[in-house]
Amino acid sequence: MLSHETIWTAIDTLAERHQMTPSGLARRAGLDPTSFNKSKRLGPDGRLRWPSTESIAKVLEATGASVDQFMSYLPSPVGRSSFPDGNFPPQGGTIPLLGFAQAGAGGFFDDGGFPAGQGWDVVEFPVDPSRKAGVYALEVQGESMMPLYRDGDVLIVEPGAQVRRGDRVVLKTKEGEVMAKVLARQSARSVELLSLNPEHANRSFDMADVEWMARIIWASQ
Repeated sequence: MLSHETIWTAIDTLAERHQMTPSGLARRAGLDPTSFNKSKRLGPDGRLRWPSTESIAKVLEATGASVDQFMSYLPSPVGRSSFPDGNFPPQGGTIPLLGFAQAGAGGFFDDGGFPAGQGWDVVEFPVDPSRKAGVYALEVQGESMMPLYRDGDVLIVEPGAQVRRGDRVVLKTKEGEVMAKVLARQSARSVELLSLNPEHANRSFDMADVEWMARIIWASQ
């Protein structure tokens, strides 16, 4: 549940996860260092002061945290962090799991990029999978996605979800190449992707050469 207290708790937790004080978090985001001080959370007349959406967007960009990760820091109704230490909460079920190296092979996905065929493992998922039909997990293999994703990290992917500029996505080409990158631009004819690893080049493809593209909604790190 969103409330004044839970939003500020999420900001405090985000700062703690990155080994910073709220002031340090504000400074990293280019904000006034006192923006997140406890004294600033109430006005002189006692009215509640909420952080702006712009401020939240800036701290997410500064820390590399996703909206999903930020929301995971909202306290549960009993006053505890729903996802302690950024890990999954009590599990709601299992979803298919596949390694990146295997994802490029044929037979694991249908034409829409949804899981299909045999050979999948399973991994626990934090919510009832029926609420996000078709979600699956890809296990990162190798160092090509450093520093954002490390070998062994698990990416939760939602095929069919709307993707926007700046979203982290997994794309599979018709030649069988699978990659995780950031969507820079998409048109009816082409798609441009930014690399997660500065040592790897950005990529662009004609849409005719793309088999499917799906949004990354979570990363277990």
